[in-house]
Amino acid sequence: MHTHSFVYLASQSPRRQELLHQLGVQFELLLPRADEDAEALEAALPNEPADAYVLRVCALKADAAHKRLRAGGHAASPILTADTTVTVDGLILGKPQHEQDAVDMLERLAGREHEVLTAIAVVDAKGQLLEPVLSRSTVRFAHADRAALQRYAATGEPLGKAGAYGIQGRAAAFIERIDGSYSGIMGLPLFETAALLRVARVEF
Repeated sequence: MHTHSFVYLASQSPRRQELLHQLGVQFELLLPRADEDAEALEAALPNEPADAYVLRVCALKADAAHKRLRAGGHAASPILTADTTVTVDGLILGKPQHEQDAVDMLERLAGREHEVLTAIAVVDAKGQLLEPVLSRSTVRFAHADRAALQRYAATGEPLGKAGAYGIQGRAAAFIERIDGSYSGIMGLPLFETAALLRVARVEF
């Protein structure tokens, strides 16, 4: 059967790009066009559980990326999409809108455990969506006073990140322990990603 030398990555996340490099996967970016409302895909439904939300959004991203591929006349090859969310107290913590929003999110996480959910999906070269996969990890945040969280938020690192932190950055100073996938918390669980890419016959 035919194999593929690269995958399209439908994500602007530098962390996901770094993680694919770590696996040795060749990729090309397939990013939303200017006329696409990528943020609208991430809107949660009323009372939607976090795991259902992240799987649904990931599948929507995959569908949008496949339409983008066809409209752009790109060469056929599998497409990889991912979505990460943070959940605590049954709430979905998305990306903070501003610095104060980030501080409020971080205060909710401080001194306790929360879950990080990352869904990944692959559309194969024939345009078929493979069954999306969910990576679930638990993160324990240390106690931290508001001043420390404000200093972290002021670095700008929390902006654009689900739950207002990046485990691979300065927030590592707040994280006591994790149970699950470190790469999944970063935004792309490598074990599950490698397995899906093999099913889609991507060489790496």
